[in-house]
Amino acid sequence: MATETPEPHTGSPRGADAPSTEQFVEVQESAEFAELRRTHRSFAFPLTVAFVLWYLLYVLLSNYAGDFMGTKVVGNINVALVLGLGQFLTTFLIAWWYSRHAATKLDPKAQAIKSRLEGQE
Repeated sequence: MATETPEPHTGSPRGADAPSTEQFVEVQESAEFAELRRTHRSFAFPLTVAFVLWYLLYVLLSNYAGDFMGTKVVGNINVALVLGLGQFLTTFLIAWWYSRHAATKLDPKAQAIKSRLEGQE
C-alpha cells in the first residue's frame, strides 16, 4: 500500500511568492492602509463607546433607580424588561450595521491592498 504525501497548500501567503516583511511594512505605512484604518476606526470606535454607555446606563438604572425600572409599561412588562430587550436589539442591529459597513466600505479597500500586495493588479 503506497502512501501519498499531500500536496502543499498553494493559497498560503507563506509560499514562494509570499510578500516580504519589507513589503508588509510598506503597505502598513501607505496612505491607502491609513485610510482603511481611519474608515474602520471612525465607524467602530464611536459605536463602541455609544453601546458601552448605553449598557452602563442600563446597569446603573438597574442598581440605583429600582422604582423607575419597576414601572409597569403594559401588563407585567416593566421598563427594565423593555430596556433589557433593547440591549439585545441594539447588539443585533450594531452587528448587522457593521457587517454592511464592512462589506461596502472596508472589504473593497482591503481587497485592493491585498491584490496589490500579492501582485495581482
